[in-house]
Formats: sequence, structure tokens, C-alpha cells
Amino acid sequence: MSDAKKKIEETVKANDVVLYMKGTKSMPQCGFSSKVAGVLNYMGVEYADVNVLADEDIRQGIKEYSDWPTIPQLYVKGEFVGGCDIITEMTLSGELDQLLEETGVTFDKDAAEKIREANA
Repeated sequence: MSDAKKKIEETVKANDVVLYMKGTKSMPQCGFSSKVAGVLNYMGVEYADVNVLADEDIRQGIKEYSDWPTIPQLYVKGEFVGGCDIITEMTLSGELDQLLEETGVTFDKDAAEKIREANA
């Protein structure tokens, strides 16, 4: 197993929610990463952010690990959930709330509702 894959696996298993993104949760470096981080931040989800721009091995390794070609990538309880479009759809449909509830991840339900109301 490569060092990058091992590091990714350790990170994904050690944290309930992990976002592999370009930049950081406080300073995203691309619009897609910013959108997903914005949703998680607004909903009050505690998550680990991994800046793929800081490590080329991780940037490539995460794509191979998930078999998903784009970044950002969200993991909840060790499972790959999706990228920006999928997270956006899940947020608007309420599926993200359901996933977080089922996995015991704390989030602000009122904030999730506000996102849906604003996009109705």
C-alpha cells in the first residue's frame, strides 16, 4: 500500500467527516470546494479538511482511493459520499440530513432547512 493511500485511509477512519478539498475550510481555493465547505460550515458539521493542493501524492491518491476523478470529496464515517454536485443535491433533498442523522453526526437542522428554503 502506498504511503498516500495509507495516510488517506487513516484520516478517513480517524474522523467522522472528512472533506478532501482544494484549500482549507476557512480558505477554499476553488468554487466547488468552497460550496461544499460552505454547506458543512453553515450546518455546523465538525469535519477534518485535507488540502490536496499541499500534497500532490494525496491529490492523486484520493482520486484512486475513491475511484472518483474530481475534488472535493466528502467522506462520512469512512464511506465516500460524493463530490460537489452530489453533496449539493443531497443537501437540497434532505438526504444529507438523513445520512448525518443515521451516522450520528451532529449538525444544525435549522441551518439545513434554511439552505433548502433559500434554494426553493
